[in-house]
Amino acid sequence: MQINSLGLDTRKTEELTVELNSLLANFQVFYQNLRGIHWNIRGKRFFDLHAKFEELYNDAQLKVDMIAERILTLGGTPLHTFGDYVRVASVPVGKDISLDESAIKLVVDSLTELLKIERNILEQSDDAADEGTNSMMSDFITEQEKTVWMMKAWLDEKI
Repeated sequence: MQINSLGLDTRKTEELTVELNSLLANFQVFYQNLRGIHWNIRGKRFFDLHAKFEELYNDAQLKVDMIAERILTLGGTPLHTFGDYVRVASVPVGKDISLDESAIKLVVDSLTELLKIERNILEQSDDAADEGTNSMMSDFITEQEKTVWMMKAWLDEKI
């Protein structure tokens, strides 16, 4: 086993950077979705949702940077082209969404997909004794679970 300067198994960190790049691509698509629904939302809930989507895309933008910097910290290279993002991402792409329920469902569906990826990374980072990635994933998961709960409550749906 080869150990890097962080004290982590080199092979395991290389595997983690692949998964983190997948998360990065998915967050970039999620970010663009949020921008789109922020711009295009219409109806009686416009003011509330317009502001909420801005809050969410600002948060997603911060997370994109955190993920990319974690990839760099582990010795990888973050994906950085739209072609790579679209090729790798599995979150749904929202196009021309202007109705409130459709927009909220897109957020829930996207976060559900992100949570799956993050839980996988959490398991891998735990196995690699990578506390930095583990901590970041734990924080993301906790925050996103709460957002899913709130969005599902808005939709009058159970978790």
